Amino acid sequence: MVKHWRVDREEKYEIVEKWFLKDLEMIDGKEADTDNPYFDMHFNKVYNMEAYSCASKYTFARTLNKLNAMYLKKDFKIVNFDDTYLNDDSIWSSSNRDFLVVMRVCFYASNLLCLSLCRLS
Repeated sequence: MVKHWRVDREEKYEIVEKWFLKDLEMIDGKEADTDNPYFDMHFNKVYNMEAYSCASKYTFARTLNKLNAMYLKKDFKIVNFDDTYLNDDSIWSSSNRDFLVVMRVCFYASNLLCLSLCRLS
């Protein structure tokens, strides 16, 4: 965990606490169906955390999941997160795929427009 503050125009960072991924037992997103940045990290103790935004909370969880899959391959629980946004292979997961989301929405909108303009016989 890093403490951040600004002195004049200079940004300062101080490492307050360190954790190891191997010690992480679970990430609890608290509420999967609401847009909130709060989550809990379960080590030998539970740490209540607040991300910058809900999107950054999901990005953080995806990153930890990838690191675990790459290096540790241990049983890692991510609970109370929406799987649609948590899985990186989903078209709705953000990051660099915003263009794909816009394309899909435009495709559906154009289909609806065509259907509404077509005459039914």
